[in-house]
Amino acid sequence: MFPDGWKLHGMKQDVQSITRDWQFVHQTLISGVQVKPVSNVPTGYGHLCEVMRMDWKLDATGVDQVFFSAFDAGGVSGWHAHALTTDRLFVAQGRMEIVLFDSRQESPTHGEVNRFRLGTARPALVSVPPGIWHAVRNGGGQPAVLINIVDRAYQYEQPDHYRLPLETDQIPFRFEASRD
Repeated sequence: MFPDGWKLHGMKQDVQSITRDWQFVHQTLISGVQVKPVSNVPTGYGHLCEVMRMDWKLDATGVDQVFFSAFDAGGVSGWHAHALTTDRLFVAQGRMEIVLFDSRQESPTHGEVNRFRLGTARPALVSVPPGIWHAVRNGGGQPAVLINIVDRAYQYEQPDHYRLPLETDQIPFRFEASRD
């Protein structure tokens, strides 16, 4: 069935990332995290994609601020979390990897990591509740744009942002070199 002699030391088989009907596969979605896959709709001028609708009811929070972050090729945001703010992340341009970690001691998914590879070709809105650590990497060779729709506007005098170094030992995830 397989040719002899092709295996190399240290090789690992890919794990399933989608189902036969192209739905995301997750061993366990972190408690409180919601993912809404959306579709590009072809138009006469290109395509349209809905980013967020309140009737999707992803979470029970409103919208207080919308902003975008532009990531250079290979750019990575460090690990960060919020005590009060819900982030809703959408990759508007390019290809990005969004990684979440649940450090909440009382959570049923304490210790879980979720990893999403999203972008223009695979759009989805990811709702990240307070207390979930997250980092984002531009996994493509071109600039990428991440839209964040938050329920609490940034407080300049007392930011609801808590950070850890990207290579912290407290989160069991390391970004790998990009591969196609």
